[in-house]
Amino acid sequence: PSLTPASAVALTLRAVGGLTTRQIARAYLVPEATMAQRISRAKRTVSGVRLDQPGDVGTVLRVLYLVFNEGYSGDIDLAAEAIRLTRQLAAVVDHPEAAGLLALMLLHHARRAARTAPDGSLVPLAEQDRGRWDTTSIAEGVDILQAALARDRLGEYQAQAAIAALHADAPTAAETDWVQIVEWYDELARLTDSPIVLLNRAVAIGEADGPRAGLAALAPLDP
Repeated sequence: PSLTPASAVALTLRAVGGLTTRQIARAYLVPEATMAQRISRAKRTVSGVRLDQPGDVGTVLRVLYLVFNEGYSGDIDLAAEAIRLTRQLAAVVDHPEAAGLLALMLLHHARRAARTAPDGSLVPLAEQDRGRWDTTSIAEGVDILQAALARDRLGEYQAQAAIAALHADAPTAAETDWVQIVEWYDELARLTDSPIVLLNRAVAIGEADGPRAGLAALAPLDP
């Protein structure tokens, strides 16, 4: 927990993912010596720290989510590496949030091919060619999510995955079930105090109930 996000990701990729220091350095576009020093400092920071206490699984999940969000750097598919590591964790840890995070990753990763235009610019979700989405990954993500939700121990990754699943289920952007998405954002807002969640909830409310309702939902964000 005392590591910076960048150091936590680098150490995870080296110690758990099995990537070389050179590979990680290329992914971050820094000299190999710089990355070696970063990883060495991270190792010293966590030396002797035990990860067998309640809540430690949550720490590991946060680091894996950081790795996933690094996306695709250099010649390394960090998102795919994060999915691989999370899949391994979910197989050995009896924790519905591990399954929830795996489902979330799969559902987001399924849109990878449609997320960028030929010129490299990002394509908004509503404008993506849904025919290019990976239906196999979507189906697996939904199955994993449903099994996790059935355990009735809701966490933020499961709630995020449920929102992603509703987006994936819509044949077109116009057919998105915004009412259900708002309900899941309500759950997510209860689980976290993130202002980003409140902002996204307001956007969803605007889609479901109109712009005026969406603006009203922004009130909790006023300083």
